[in-house]
Amino acid sequence: MGSKAKKKISEKRKPSQQLPKKVKKNIVLQQKNTPPPAADKKNVSPYQVVLHNYETAVKKIQLDEEIALLIKTPDRELRVELPVKMDDGKLNIFIGYRVQHNNARGPYKGGIRYHQDVDLDEVRALASLMTLKTAVADIPFGGAKGGITVNPSQLSKNELERLTREFTSKIDLVIGPSEDIPAPDVNTNAGVMSWMMDEYSSRHGYSPGVVTGKPIELGGSLGREEATGRGVCLALREAAKTYKLDLKKAGVAIQGFGNVGSNTARILDEEMGVKVIAIGDVQGAIYNQRGIRYRDALHQLKTTGSVVGLKGCVKLSNEELLEMKCDVLIPAALDGQLHAGNAANVKAKLIVEAANNPTTFEADEIFASKNIPVVPDIFANSGGVTVSYFEWAQNMQRFRWEYSTVVRELEKIMMNSYAAVQKSSEKYKVTLRIGAFILAVERVAKATMLRGK
Repeated sequence: MGSKAKKKISEKRKPSQQLPKKVKKNIVLQQKNTPPPAADKKNVSPYQVVLHNYETAVKKIQLDEEIALLIKTPDRELRVELPVKMDDGKLNIFIGYRVQHNNARGPYKGGIRYHQDVDLDEVRALASLMTLKTAVADIPFGGAKGGITVNPSQLSKNELERLTREFTSKIDLVIGPSEDIPAPDVNTNAGVMSWMMDEYSSRHGYSPGVVTGKPIELGGSLGREEATGRGVCLALREAAKTYKLDLKKAGVAIQGFGNVGSNTARILDEEMGVKVIAIGDVQGAIYNQRGIRYRDALHQLKTTGSVVGLKGCVKLSNEELLEMKCDVLIPAALDGQLHAGNAANVKAKLIVEAANNPTTFEADEIFASKNIPVVPDIFANSGGVTVSYFEWAQNMQRFRWEYSTVVRELEKIMMNSYAAVQKSSEKYKVTLRIGAFILAVERVAKATMLRGK
């Protein structure tokens, strides 16, 4: 497309283009349309939670106000209308989003989710978290996120493909292997990434590096499907050393049995020998003090559509799972699951966040008062974006890594990241979450200043 079309889409330019050094001193230190942190509640805005933690970290290290504002403010927010012809011949209009938060440390990176509750606030929050997550992992990416407001279970495969291709065509001008690299997220998978790659490649030539999380046959990486779950298990292993928790005697409860939760359960059960005593999905939860074998839960899910009903297990609600007595609680579902209304009832000795933004800031304060450590999402679930980086690197090099190499390099990065987060937490005498935010902010701020923004 021509320069006019590109200019129209790119209404919000990079901070470096908005703020020349000569006039930076005149900047107004107030971001418009940014809601202030509000009183915590079950349905607290995801973006308010991110801002609260971000501003806590910024104050703790006394970061320069201008740099803090640059990092906080998204570089670009894109909203697109997606007309799709349905199988019955009717036309539906869906709304899609892509928020590019920060690229000081490298190309924008972040997933695409399909969910009926997707809105700009959620995508903005997740894009901000991606900037911080890639910085904590110390991989050369920035942060972005995207999504479409849709219930994908109500669409046929052909309708989903048409929707995906329409969305890709609408964000085509702002993505690319060296610009912005999408990936799977909630309700998207390798198949969706295949459609995105193909649609983009139809305009730009074969471009496997434009997305990650692809099938192996199209340039995907070995170990990518399990990467987030494996990273969660590595995060748990490292934190257990710090907090003197014997995993061989521990009982773990996992809320969520999608890609992340199921791979976490599999690796804990089959590789690490850790007992999973509770599992939840959208239909409810199950509990067995003696342990739940991953393969049994998977068979039950594939046979009936839910883990609920597995022989030998007691049925629970997901709320009961969150509040049950256990050694480790792993929220692996959606955001906002641990909040002011239930945090006081949580009995876990350690929380490891596999989901994005599952804990509100008031819940964090309650956990701190109860001496329940929380291993934060921006570290704990960074295995996915780390192996996405490996996949992108393989695509750019046209070279495939062995599975053992992927696992080994992921373990190395997760261990280094945990050590850095723990060191930051101890240095500033803050929780692991704020320690991780401080670590990320310091790294993004340094890149920002080195680039002269």
